[in-house]
Formats: sequence, C-alpha cells, structure tokens
Amino acid sequence: MAEQKITTFLMFEGAAEEAMNFYLSLFDDAKVVSIQRHRPEGPGPEGSVMTAVFTLAGREFMCSDSFVHHDFSFTPSVSMFVDCPDEAELDRLYAALSEGGAVLMGLANYGFSRKFGWVNDRFGVSWQLNLPA
Repeated sequence: MAEQKITTFLMFEGAAEEAMNFYLSLFDDAKVVSIQRHRPEGPGPEGSVMTAVFTLAGREFMCSDSFVHHDFSFTPSVSMFVDCPDEAELDRLYAALSEGGAVLMGLANYGFSRKFGWVNDRFGVSWQLNLPA
C-alpha cells in the first residue's frame, strides 16, 4: 500500500508558473520537480499549468492554473510559516514577498519571537516570517 502524503496545493487563475518561479528564486534548495501543461485540446488554455510540483527548502508544493473563475482566492487564515535563520534573511524575504502585496503585520518584536512579519504576496498567498527567539 502506498504511503499517505499531504502536500500544500496552490490554485491560481493564470499566474501559477509566475508565482512558482518567484518562490523558487527566493528559497535555497528550491526546484521544479515536474510540470504538466494543458494541451491544445484543453481543457485549459494551451501551455498553462495543469499541475506543477516544486520544492522550497525541502518541502513539496503543488500548483495549478484554474481555467474556471472562482469566487474565492487565498486567505491569510492559511499561510506559509517560515522560520528564518537570521535577521538578514527575514528582511530579504519580507521585502520580496511584500512587494506588490499587502503587509498584514509589519516587522516587529511581538513577544513570541525576536522579529516577525506577516504579508500577502502579490499573488495573494500569505506568509508569516519569523526570527525564532
């Protein structure tokens, strides 16, 4: 019997490959594992991402481009939580991920870590960036 596996899945409407490549550029040990594209016969637009698997810092993610518009998107109630090894890395990620996005909690010491920030990136994905105590 196959081992059960849980993978974070991110659904976009036309920006899956752009978002994936952006995330790959930010994290060490990041790579595309596989990518399947829609063919000319569909069902989505030719060349768009049907499913892609990628890793960030050893964690596996999946993404796709939905060819159907949905009345929902990402919400901060589910977010990527990143423990950063040092303040420079936290500051770098915070700047990159907040550019074109929205700051939910600015960089500060909120009492549970030395420095913390929470942002929605330009694709709507929520990131909590933490410098552990």
